[in-house]
Amino acid sequence: MIKRILILEKGHSFIIYKLKKKGFICDENFYSSPKEINLSVYDGVILRSRIKIDKYFINKAIKLKFIARIGSGIENIDIKYINKKGITLISSPEGNKDAVAEHAIGMLLCIMNNIIVSNREILKGKWNREKNRGTEIMGKTVGIIGYGNTGKSFAKKISGFDTKETLCYDILPNVGNIYAKQVNMNIIFKKSDILSLHVPYTPMTKYMINYNFIKKFNKPFYLINTSRGKCLITNHIIKALKNGKIYGACLDVLEYENFSFENIFYEKKYRKDIFYLINSKKIILTPHIAGYTKESKYKMDKKIIEKIIFLNDKLKKY
Repeated sequence: MIKRILILEKGHSFIIYKLKKKGFICDENFYSSPKEINLSVYDGVILRSRIKIDKYFINKAIKLKFIARIGSGIENIDIKYINKKGITLISSPEGNKDAVAEHAIGMLLCIMNNIIVSNREILKGKWNREKNRGTEIMGKTVGIIGYGNTGKSFAKKISGFDTKETLCYDILPNVGNIYAKQVNMNIIFKKSDILSLHVPYTPMTKYMINYNFIKKFNKPFYLINTSRGKCLITNHIIKALKNGKIYGACLDVLEYENFSFENIFYEKKYRKDIFYLINSKKIILTPHIAGYTKESKYKMDKKIIEKIIFLNDKLKKY
């Protein structure tokens, strides 16, 4: 049975209010390290990315029954070890899938129609119509890698643009639906005009978008990454942009981010790449906000609450 829960992130008063109303004891600690917290008294932990849930943390939290990660990324959690310990992992990828999908399409529209570039030019007194002639999504083939919650939401939303076809690749079988036909990667390489990445960060997906991968595409394409920055190698993306293998890149996440998503602009070793990224007209950058809407915050919190209550009811039966 779950009694006491530790909340490690700010800004989730709705979760705390609802859980307290259900009779759970909720403690908040937004600044201390695992060494400074008496983890042994807690049955559950709720967090985003402030702290790594490693063996040290888990061994201190001897009563732990669940870890709730608000959102979808779980790379700051030692999955193998919590499974070994019989601890339940809770996440809420359903909560921000629509926010991510909308953001991905918004970035794609901006890059294909030169919206941000032309806006900046107008602010400088330049009126370049022909130079900023756009390209339509309609009639293009869209490739999606990773067909979970966000991949499915992206496919559903982009279907309204009358694409030629939408294809998906996933390591799991039989995940395709009416919005995307599941195919192997060779078909993705052969047909895609637009590629959108919707994968978790794992050893398998780390740096999967590299130049050897890009070279396999039969034609230049637009790239969208709203998953994790380290799923691609920035230098290789820059090379492909320069030689025309990639028409344009929409990057909500960057290779140089840490788990806590702090400011990356003061790291000397990244400056050359970052300078190119922020000055290229072929790239749109946003600061890891694709799933970060007012609505998604509420939906993710709500899902976490529902799953904790469901788990507690399940534990009561045993």
